[in-house]
Amino acid sequence: MNKKLYVISGSSGVGKGTVLKGFLKKNPEFMLSISCTTRKPRPGEVDGVNYFFLSKDEFQNCIDNDKFLEWAEFAGNFYGTKKKYINQCLEQGKDIILEIDTQGALQVKKRMPEAVLIFICPPSYEALENRLRGRHTEDEETIQKRLEQAKIELERAERFDYKILNDDLEKAICALENVINKERNNA
Repeated sequence: MNKKLYVISGSSGVGKGTVLKGFLKKNPEFMLSISCTTRKPRPGEVDGVNYFFLSKDEFQNCIDNDKFLEWAEFAGNFYGTKKKYINQCLEQGKDIILEIDTQGALQVKKRMPEAVLIFICPPSYEALENRLRGRHTEDEETIQKRLEQAKIELERAERFDYKILNDDLEKAICALENVINKERNNA
């Protein structure tokens, strides 16, 4: 059975990480891709576990040498996924999940048309704003940038293979399992 790259995306605060964590708990055979970033670690984040934290110079070197499957700049920081990492996982016979923004997801689809794009939708724009504010991890300027970005991402969601509404965590996890099982059965 061919292994696939599943790309999970959605606006900041939509709960994609929580949905994904619930899915991975029930499906531990899946690999979770680790992205690179130039942003500083948040409390509790570990290099090589949550992200590979790179300097801007290191990140630029990877861009210059075409080492990324996708990369983007957001809120003054860079994020990217190394091609070699994804290809090694697939070659080792592992399904892999990549959690990234919509801009990166669409870059992946362009370079790897066989990748499956899944967008996690918020119940409403207001619910999304409440979740972002409830995290207490960012200042007002950053929250406003994320809310503006959310409008763009919701438009990009129309180009995804699947959309899953996250208004109930367990239902969203089950919906993600159903989508992935359908894709695995079609492989």
